[in-house]
Amino acid sequence: MSVLHTLLWFLVAIGVLVVVHEFGHYLAARLAGVKVLRFSVGFGKPLVNRRIGRDGTEWTLAALPFGGYVKMLDEREGPVPPAEAYRSFNRATVWRRIGIVAAGPAANFLLAVVFYWALFLHGLPALKPLIGEPPAGTPAAWAGLAAGDEIVAVDGVATASFQDLRLALLRAGVAGGPVELTLAGGRIVQLDMPPAETENLERDTLRPLGIVRYDPPLTPVIGEVLADGAAATAGLQPGDRLIAAGGVPVASWQAWVETVRAHPSRPLRVEYARQGRHAELTLVPDTVEADGERIGRIGAGPKIDASLRATLMTELRYSPLAALWQGIAKTWEMSVFTVEMMGRMVIGQVSWKNLSGPLTIADYAGQSASLGWISFFGFLALVSVSLGVLNLLPIPLLDGGHLMYYLAEVFTGRPVSERTMEIGGRIGTALLLLLMSFALFNDLQRLLGG
Repeated sequence: MSVLHTLLWFLVAIGVLVVVHEFGHYLAARLAGVKVLRFSVGFGKPLVNRRIGRDGTEWTLAALPFGGYVKMLDEREGPVPPAEAYRSFNRATVWRRIGIVAAGPAANFLLAVVFYWALFLHGLPALKPLIGEPPAGTPAAWAGLAAGDEIVAVDGVATASFQDLRLALLRAGVAGGPVELTLAGGRIVQLDMPPAETENLERDTLRPLGIVRYDPPLTPVIGEVLADGAAATAGLQPGDRLIAAGGVPVASWQAWVETVRAHPSRPLRVEYARQGRHAELTLVPDTVEADGERIGRIGAGPKIDASLRATLMTELRYSPLAALWQGIAKTWEMSVFTVEMMGRMVIGQVSWKNLSGPLTIADYAGQSASLGWISFFGFLALVSVSLGVLNLLPIPLLDGGHLMYYLAEVFTGRPVSERTMEIGGRIGTALLLLLMSFALFNDLQRLLGG
């Protein structure tokens, strides 16, 4: 994947999320009768600057795209004409100020709902929560699970897809202890879960439990090829049948995947058949980090016939109203999960190594865009939820810090002093710099394969 491709989709993602967040503040301010002086996407030197509307609001695109802001008329920040003093932010009632500040995170949650609604309305392809044969000695084997079992609920929470199953078991596994699994057909089993390894939650946290995806043997025929992957670069096309790799016959798609994984950035001579004619080419798999090791990946998927696809796959599709409810439920679920993980980081149950920064977000933006609009919408929804939760943290300088001040004003009947806000600003700056440093350090470790 090219750096330009990754950078482009990162800027698209950040642009969408920032514009929606700041537009929430802007719209709430206008509705509250507060004058908006500037709407800026990005910080630093303005690249584009236009005055629009009756109030002459400046709409600005700045050089540094990592955020944005809405500047409102405020007597604490400069002289205000007496005729417009009533439109100052500082003169708005405390409840109006709360509404203006809360509208930014609320806009991010609403955006996530819209994205999830669109995905559920269109139809979201997903793997059924079918499991393969649990390895001997694992908790899944002790629980009596077997290949082909479909886990439809975890502790009473429905798992419509394998992704839902993974998320439910991850949430339960951080604390450890027994969980109740409901299988298709009504059988209920108890899975005793040891506390999960939380150094890197991006790893396969299910495999230690013996929970693996149901993976029937597939014929080694290519079904799809990503445009910028190693397979496309080498010249492989959908419909090609893989015959041999490195001189070794390819018996199944699973065997082909293992061969590719074992050759990160190493040339691999491949024999294949296309429309009945045999040919050869040299393939160099890309190197990616997975479960703490460097493996090869080529950006291609298997061809799956319709009957097998019906066995393995499902489509989460709902009517418009039901899709809206599912979007709200999914946004709430991911918000709660994000808060849980943040809380567990604070008390030490989850490693701070799971904190991601701009480099990881950029990488995921590029990868999800390569997989199509469905993956990219899902990525945007997830990051929008994270941004909404992050901004509600009670840290000065963030929206949550301002809300903390205004709620204190509600209970005390008077605004928080300038001195208190100044000290809070310093503390907030230090905390944000610390979080950003952790996130950037983790990004660099991932990038360098640490």
